[in-house]
Amino acid sequence: MPTKFEANKEIIIHTIKNFRQFLQNGLSLKNCTVQNIDFSKVDIEWDNLKIKNTAFLGCKLKLEEEIQLRRKGATIINAPTDLPYKPFRSKLYNWKELMKGYSFKKDNSTDIKIYKHFVKQKYTPSINEALWQRIHDHSMDEALRDLLNFDEDGMTTKKCVGVMGGHSTRRDDPFYTKSALTAKLLTENGYLLASGGGPGIMEATNLGAYFAGKDTDDLIDAIKVLKKAPHYADKKFHQQAFKILDQHPKGAESLAIPTWFYGHEPSNLFASHIAKYFSNSIREDTLLAVSLYGLICAPGSAGTVQEIFMDATQNHYGTFNYLSPMVFLGIEHYSVKTMIYPLVQQLAWGRKYYDLLHITDDPKDVLRFLQKHPPIKT
Repeated sequence: MPTKFEANKEIIIHTIKNFRQFLQNGLSLKNCTVQNIDFSKVDIEWDNLKIKNTAFLGCKLKLEEEIQLRRKGATIINAPTDLPYKPFRSKLYNWKELMKGYSFKKDNSTDIKIYKHFVKQKYTPSINEALWQRIHDHSMDEALRDLLNFDEDGMTTKKCVGVMGGHSTRRDDPFYTKSALTAKLLTENGYLLASGGGPGIMEATNLGAYFAGKDTDDLIDAIKVLKKAPHYADKKFHQQAFKILDQHPKGAESLAIPTWFYGHEPSNLFASHIAKYFSNSIREDTLLAVSLYGLICAPGSAGTVQEIFMDATQNHYGTFNYLSPMVFLGIEHYSVKTMIYPLVQQLAWGRKYYDLLHITDDPKDVLRFLQKHPPIKT
Protein backbone atom coordinates (compact mmCIF):
# COMPACT_ATOMS: atom_id res chain seq x y z
CA MET A 1 0.00 0.00 0.00
CA PRO A 2 1.64 3.28 -1.07
CA THR A 3 1.96 5.98 1.57
CA LYS A 4 2.93 9.65 1.55
CA PHE A 5 6.19 8.74 3.28
CA GLU A 6 7.57 6.38 0.66
CA ALA A 7 10.60 7.51 -1.33
CA ASN A 8 9.87 10.39 -3.69
CA LYS A 9 10.81 9.62 -7.30
CA GLU A 10 10.77 13.25 -8.40
CA ILE A 11 13.75 15.45 -7.55
CA ILE A 12 13.35 18.35 -5.13
CA ILE A 13 16.12 20.95 -4.95
CA HIS A 14 16.23 23.17 -1.86
CA THR A 15 19.53 25.09 -1.97
CA ILE A 16 21.55 27.02 -4.56
CA LYS A 17 24.52 24.75 -3.79
CA ASN A 18 22.50 21.63 -4.61
CA PHE A 19 21.10 23.37 -7.69
CA ARG A 20 24.60 24.02 -9.05
CA GLN A 21 25.73 20.48 -8.20
CA PHE A 22 22.69 19.11 -9.99
CA LEU A 23 23.45 21.14 -13.11
CA GLN A 24 27.02 19.84 -13.18
CA ASN A 25 25.63 16.33 -13.67
CA GLY A 26 23.48 17.30 -16.67
CA LEU A 27 21.56 20.30 -17.91
CA SER A 28 18.04 18.93 -17.47
CA LEU A 29 15.43 20.03 -14.95
CA LYS A 30 12.90 17.50 -16.19
CA ASN A 31 10.59 16.34 -13.38
CA CYS A 32 12.32 18.64 -10.91
CA THR A 33 10.82 20.89 -8.25
CA VAL A 34 12.99 23.81 -7.17
CA GLN A 35 11.81 25.23 -3.87
CA ASN A 36 12.56 28.27 -1.73
CA ILE A 37 15.79 29.37 -3.48
CA ASP A 38 16.80 32.99 -4.02
CA PHE A 39 18.10 33.29 -7.61
CA SER A 40 17.90 37.10 -7.67
CA LYS A 41 21.60 37.59 -6.88
CA VAL A 42 23.13 34.73 -8.87
CA ASP A 43 23.68 34.21 -12.57
CA ILE A 44 22.24 31.09 -14.18
CA GLU A 45 22.41 30.22 -17.90
CA TRP A 46 18.69 29.52 -18.20
CA ASP A 47 18.88 29.27 -22.01
CA ASN A 48 20.78 25.99 -21.80
CA LEU A 49 18.41 24.30 -19.33
CA LYS A 50 15.88 21.71 -20.41
CA ILE A 51 12.52 22.39 -18.79
CA LYS A 52 9.75 19.79 -18.68
CA ASN A 53 7.36 19.19 -15.79
CA THR A 54 9.50 21.66 -13.85
CA ALA A 55 8.19 23.79 -10.98
CA PHE A 56 9.72 26.74 -9.14
CA LEU A 57 7.95 27.11 -5.79
CA GLY A 58 8.58 30.11 -3.55
CA CYS A 59 11.75 31.04 -5.46
CA LYS A 60 12.98 34.60 -6.01
CA LEU A 61 13.65 35.27 -9.69
CA LYS A 62 14.42 38.36 -11.72
CA LEU A 63 11.39 39.39 -13.77
CA GLU A 64 13.07 38.69 -17.11
CA GLU A 65 14.17 35.25 -15.86
CA GLU A 66 10.66 34.41 -14.70
CA ILE A 67 9.26 35.36 -18.10
CA GLN A 68 11.93 33.30 -19.81
CA LEU A 69 11.21 30.23 -17.68
CA ARG A 70 7.45 30.54 -18.18
CA ARG A 71 7.98 30.62 -21.94
CA LYS A 72 10.01 27.43 -21.64
CA GLY A 73 7.05 25.80 -19.86
CA ALA A 74 8.04 26.07 -16.21
CA THR A 75 5.42 26.41 -13.48
CA ILE A 76 6.19 29.27 -11.09
CA ILE A 77 4.22 29.86 -7.89
CA ASN A 78 4.96 32.40 -5.19
CA ALA A 79 3.11 33.05 -1.95
CA PRO A 80 1.93 36.48 -0.74
CA THR A 81 4.66 38.43 1.04
CA ASP A 82 2.40 39.51 3.94
CA LEU A 83 1.91 36.04 5.43
CA PRO A 84 3.61 35.51 8.83
CA TYR A 85 4.75 32.07 7.65
CA LYS A 86 6.43 30.70 4.52
CA PRO A 87 4.29 28.11 2.72
CA PHE A 88 7.22 26.90 0.61
CA ARG A 89 9.67 25.87 3.33
CA SER A 90 12.69 23.71 2.61
CA LYS A 91 13.40 22.60 6.19
CA LEU A 92 11.83 22.00 9.58
CA TYR A 93 11.61 24.65 12.28
CA ASN A 94 13.75 24.92 15.36
CA TRP A 95 12.76 26.55 18.64
CA LYS A 96 14.98 29.59 18.08
CA GLU A 97 13.16 30.43 14.86
CA LEU A 98 9.73 30.02 16.41
CA MET A 99 10.63 31.94 19.56
CA LYS A 100 12.29 34.86 17.77
CA GLY A 101 10.89 38.09 19.26
CA TYR A 102 9.87 36.45 22.55
CA SER A 103 10.69 38.10 25.87
CA PHE A 104 9.64 37.34 29.42
CA LYS A 105 7.66 40.58 29.49
CA LYS A 106 5.83 40.07 26.21
CA ASP A 107 5.40 37.20 23.79
CA ASN A 108 5.97 38.73 20.37
CA SER A 109 7.42 35.55 18.92
CA THR A 110 7.10 34.29 15.37
CA ASP A 111 5.14 31.39 16.83
CA ILE A 112 2.46 33.58 18.40
CA LYS A 113 2.24 35.76 15.29
CA ILE A 114 1.48 32.73 13.15
CA TYR A 115 -1.05 31.49 15.69
CA LYS A 116 -2.86 34.85 15.85
CA HIS A 117 -3.02 34.92 12.05
CA PHE A 118 -4.32 31.35 11.98
CA VAL A 119 -6.92 31.73 14.71
CA LYS A 120 -8.69 34.57 12.89
CA GLN A 121 -9.79 32.07 10.24
CA LYS A 122 -9.43 28.86 12.25
CA TYR A 123 -12.79 27.37 11.29
CA THR A 124 -13.62 29.19 8.05
CA PRO A 125 -10.40 30.08 6.20
CA SER A 126 -10.60 31.70 2.78
CA ILE A 127 -9.73 29.47 -0.15
CA ASN A 128 -6.36 31.17 -0.57
CA GLU A 129 -5.47 30.91 3.12
CA ALA A 130 -6.52 27.25 3.19
CA LEU A 131 -4.32 26.51 0.16
CA TRP A 132 -1.26 28.26 1.65
CA GLN A 133 -1.72 26.35 4.90
CA ARG A 134 -1.95 23.03 3.04
CA ILE A 135 1.16 23.85 1.01
CA HIS A 136 2.98 24.73 4.24
CA ASP A 137 1.96 21.42 5.81
CA HIS A 138 3.09 19.57 2.69
CA SER A 139 6.47 21.28 3.12
CA MET A 140 6.59 19.80 6.61
CA ASP A 141 5.98 16.36 5.09
CA GLU A 142 8.86 16.88 2.68
CA ALA A 143 11.18 18.08 5.42
CA LEU A 144 10.32 15.03 7.53
CA ARG A 145 11.20 12.80 4.57
CA ASP A 146 14.58 14.47 4.43
CA LEU A 147 15.16 14.09 8.17
CA LEU A 148 14.04 10.49 8.55
CA ASN A 149 15.22 9.26 5.13
CA PHE A 150 12.42 6.91 4.04
CA ASP A 151 13.14 4.07 1.64
CA GLU A 152 10.82 2.80 -1.10
CA ASP A 153 8.88 0.65 1.37
CA GLY A 154 8.30 3.52 3.76
CA MET A 155 10.89 2.51 6.39
CA THR A 156 13.10 5.14 7.99
CA THR A 157 16.86 5.13 8.37
CA LYS A 158 16.45 6.81 11.74
CA LYS A 159 14.73 4.62 14.33
CA CYS A 160 11.86 6.88 15.32
CA VAL A 161 9.89 6.17 18.51
CA GLY A 162 6.90 8.32 19.44
CA VAL A 163 5.74 9.14 22.96
CA MET A 164 2.14 10.04 23.78
CA GLY A 165 0.75 11.37 27.05
CA GLY A 166 -1.12 14.17 28.77
CA HIS A 167 -0.41 17.75 27.71
CA SER A 168 -1.51 18.93 31.15
CA THR A 169 0.83 16.59 33.06
CA ARG A 170 2.71 18.80 35.51
CA ARG A 171 6.45 18.96 35.70
CA ASP A 172 6.25 17.66 39.28
CA ASP A 173 4.22 14.60 38.26
CA PRO A 174 6.12 11.28 38.70
CA PHE A 175 5.30 10.28 35.12
CA TYR A 176 6.92 13.47 33.82
CA THR A 177 10.20 12.27 35.32
CA LYS A 178 9.61 8.67 34.25
CA SER A 179 8.90 9.73 30.65
CA ALA A 180 12.01 11.92 30.59
CA LEU A 181 14.19 9.07 31.88
CA THR A 182 12.70 6.72 29.28
CA ALA A 183 13.41 9.19 26.46
CA LYS A 184 16.98 9.71 27.67
CA LEU A 185 17.65 5.97 27.78
CA LEU A 186 16.17 5.30 24.34
CA THR A 187 18.05 8.18 22.72
CA GLU A 188 21.30 6.89 24.18
CA ASN A 189 20.55 3.55 22.52
CA GLY A 190 20.08 4.86 19.00
CA TYR A 191 16.41 5.83 18.82
CA LEU A 192 15.08 9.19 17.65
CA LEU A 193 12.38 10.28 20.09
CA ALA A 194 9.33 12.12 18.77
CA SER A 195 6.62 13.95 20.66
CA GLY A 196 3.67 16.21 19.93
CA GLY A 197 5.89 19.17 20.75
CA GLY A 198 3.80 20.71 23.50
CA PRO A 199 3.98 20.71 27.32
CA GLY A 200 3.43 17.84 29.76
CA ILE A 201 4.59 14.39 28.67
CA MET A 202 5.57 15.91 25.31
CA GLU A 203 8.05 18.27 26.94
CA ALA A 204 9.34 15.47 29.18
CA THR A 205 10.08 13.41 26.06
CA ASN A 206 12.11 16.09 24.29
CA LEU A 207 13.78 17.09 27.57
CA GLY A 208 14.90 13.53 28.29
CA ALA A 209 16.23 13.11 24.76
CA TYR A 210 18.05 16.45 25.04
CA PHE A 211 19.96 15.12 28.07
CA ALA A 212 21.06 11.90 26.34
CA GLY A 213 24.76 11.35 26.98
CA LYS A 214 24.73 13.56 30.04
CA ASP A 215 24.67 12.39 33.65
CA THR A 216 21.23 11.32 34.88
CA ASP A 217 21.66 13.62 37.87
CA ASP A 218 21.86 16.55 35.44
CA LEU A 219 18.43 15.62 34.09
CA ILE A 220 16.97 15.27 37.58
CA ASP A 221 18.41 18.66 38.54
CA ALA A 222 16.90 20.19 35.39
CA ILE A 223 13.48 18.84 36.32
CA LYS A 224 13.85 20.41 39.76
CA VAL A 225 14.38 23.79 38.08
CA LEU A 226 11.39 23.26 35.80
CA LYS A 227 9.19 22.29 38.74
CA LYS A 228 9.27 25.88 39.97
CA ALA A 229 6.73 26.59 37.21
CA PRO A 230 5.04 23.19 37.08
CA HIS A 231 2.05 23.89 34.79
CA TYR A 232 2.13 25.27 31.26
CA ALA A 233 -0.24 28.08 32.29
CA ASP A 234 2.27 29.38 34.86
CA LYS A 235 3.80 32.74 33.94
CA LYS A 236 7.38 31.53 34.28
CA PHE A 237 6.85 28.30 32.33
CA HIS A 238 9.19 29.31 29.49
CA GLN A 239 11.51 31.23 31.79
CA GLN A 240 12.43 28.06 33.68
CA ALA A 241 13.04 26.23 30.39
CA PHE A 242 15.39 28.97 29.23
CA LYS A 243 17.38 28.51 32.45
CA ILE A 244 17.99 24.89 31.47
CA LEU A 245 19.09 25.88 27.98
CA ASP A 246 21.48 28.45 29.45
CA GLN A 247 22.99 25.82 31.74
CA HIS A 248 23.10 23.15 29.00
CA PRO A 249 23.30 24.91 25.62
CA LYS A 250 23.91 21.68 23.68
CA GLY A 251 21.77 18.57 23.69
CA ALA A 252 20.98 15.45 21.69
CA GLU A 253 18.49 15.56 18.82
CA SER A 254 14.81 14.77 18.98
CA LEU A 255 11.70 15.51 16.97
CA ALA A 256 8.56 17.47 17.84
CA ILE A 257 5.40 17.53 15.73
CA PRO A 258 3.10 20.22 17.23
CA THR A 259 0.19 22.18 15.77
CA TRP A 260 -1.09 25.75 15.79
CA PHE A 261 -4.59 24.32 16.18
CA TYR A 262 -3.96 24.08 19.93
CA GLY A 263 -2.59 27.59 20.39
CA HIS A 264 -3.11 27.51 24.14
CA GLU A 265 -0.37 24.88 24.41
CA PRO A 266 3.09 26.50 24.41
CA SER A 267 5.69 24.69 22.35
CA ASN A 268 8.45 23.11 24.41
CA LEU A 269 12.00 24.27 23.82
CA PHE A 270 13.96 21.01 23.91
CA ALA A 271 13.37 19.49 20.46
CA SER A 272 16.05 20.01 17.83
CA HIS A 273 13.67 19.42 14.90
CA ILE A 274 10.14 20.84 14.85
CA ALA A 275 7.56 19.93 12.20
CA LYS A 276 4.74 22.30 13.08
CA TYR A 277 1.44 21.86 11.24
CA PHE A 278 -1.72 23.88 10.79
CA SER A 279 -3.85 20.74 10.40
CA ASN A 280 -4.13 18.85 13.68
CA SER A 281 -5.56 15.72 12.04
CA ILE A 282 -2.63 15.48 9.61
CA ARG A 283 -0.20 16.24 12.42
CA GLU A 284 -1.55 13.44 14.65
CA ASP A 285 -1.62 10.88 11.85
CA THR A 286 1.89 11.88 10.79
CA LEU A 287 3.35 11.55 14.28
CA LEU A 288 2.03 8.02 14.52
CA ALA A 289 3.01 7.19 10.95
CA VAL A 290 6.68 8.09 11.41
CA SER A 291 6.99 6.29 14.78
CA LEU A 292 7.64 2.97 13.08
CA TYR A 293 9.98 1.68 15.79
CA GLY A 294 7.37 2.02 18.47
CA LEU A 295 4.85 4.08 20.37
CA ILE A 296 5.15 4.67 24.12
CA CYS A 297 1.90 5.62 25.83
CA ALA A 298 2.29 7.47 29.12
CA PRO A 299 -0.83 8.41 31.10
CA GLY A 300 -3.06 10.96 29.44
CA SER A 301 -6.67 11.89 28.86
CA ALA A 302 -8.98 11.89 25.83
CA GLY A 303 -6.37 13.02 23.30
CA THR A 304 -3.95 10.28 24.33
CA VAL A 305 -6.70 7.66 24.22
CA GLN A 306 -7.61 8.78 20.70
CA GLU A 307 -3.99 8.48 19.57
CA ILE A 308 -3.67 5.01 21.13
CA PHE A 309 -6.55 3.70 19.07
CA MET A 310 -5.36 5.55 15.96
CA ASP A 311 -2.05 3.71 16.30
CA ALA A 312 -3.82 0.42 17.00
CA THR A 313 -5.83 0.98 13.81
CA GLN A 314 -2.66 1.57 11.80
CA ASN A 315 -1.31 -1.72 13.17
CA HIS A 316 -4.63 -3.50 12.66
CA TYR A 317 -4.66 -2.74 8.93
CA GLY A 318 -0.93 -2.36 8.27
CA THR A 319 -1.60 1.15 7.01
CA PHE A 320 2.05 2.17 6.68
CA ASN A 321 3.50 -1.18 5.55
CA TYR A 322 4.77 -2.06 9.03
CA LEU A 323 3.44 -3.25 12.36
CA SER A 324 4.99 -1.32 15.23
CA PRO A 325 5.33 -2.10 18.96
CA MET A 326 3.07 -0.32 21.44
CA VAL A 327 4.36 0.05 24.99
CA PHE A 328 2.07 1.29 27.76
CA LEU A 329 4.02 3.12 30.46
CA GLY A 330 1.83 2.92 33.54
CA ILE A 331 0.48 -0.44 34.69
CA GLU A 332 -2.09 0.91 37.15
CA HIS A 333 -3.33 3.62 34.79
CA TYR A 334 -3.76 1.40 31.74
CA SER A 335 -4.70 -1.96 33.25
CA VAL A 336 -6.75 -0.88 36.29
CA LYS A 337 -7.96 2.73 36.12
CA THR A 338 -8.86 2.87 32.44
CA MET A 339 -8.72 -0.79 31.27
CA ILE A 340 -7.36 0.46 27.94
CA TYR A 341 -4.52 -2.05 27.75
CA PRO A 342 -6.73 -5.15 27.99
CA LEU A 343 -9.11 -3.55 25.49
CA VAL A 344 -6.29 -3.08 22.97
CA GLN A 345 -5.17 -6.65 23.68
CA GLN A 346 -8.67 -7.89 22.91
CA LEU A 347 -8.70 -5.89 19.68
CA ALA A 348 -5.34 -7.37 18.65
CA TRP A 349 -6.15 -10.97 19.61
CA GLY A 350 -5.29 -13.36 16.79
CA ARG A 351 -3.27 -10.76 14.88
CA LYS A 352 0.50 -10.30 14.58
CA TYR A 353 0.59 -7.04 16.49
CA TYR A 354 -0.76 -8.76 19.62
CA ASP A 355 2.84 -9.80 20.36
CA LEU A 356 3.95 -6.19 19.92
CA LEU A 357 1.91 -5.01 22.92
CA HIS A 358 3.58 -4.52 26.29
CA ILE A 359 2.88 -2.79 29.61
CA THR A 360 5.42 -1.73 32.22
CA ASP A 361 6.45 0.90 34.76
CA ASP A 362 10.19 0.57 34.10
CA PRO A 363 12.09 2.68 31.49
CA LYS A 364 14.70 -0.06 31.15
CA ASP A 365 11.97 -2.57 30.38
CA VAL A 366 10.67 -0.26 27.64
CA LEU A 367 14.12 -0.32 26.02
CA ARG A 368 14.44 -4.10 26.31
CA PHE A 369 11.06 -4.68 24.72
CA LEU A 370 11.67 -2.32 21.80
CA GLN A 371 15.07 -3.85 21.12
CA LYS A 372 13.56 -7.35 21.03
CA HIS A 373 10.54 -6.31 18.96
CA PRO A 374 11.52 -4.33 15.85
CA PRO A 375 8.87 -3.33 13.28
CA ILE A 376 7.31 -6.18 11.27
CA LYS A 377 6.89 -5.77 7.50
CA THR A 378 3.32 -6.48 6.41
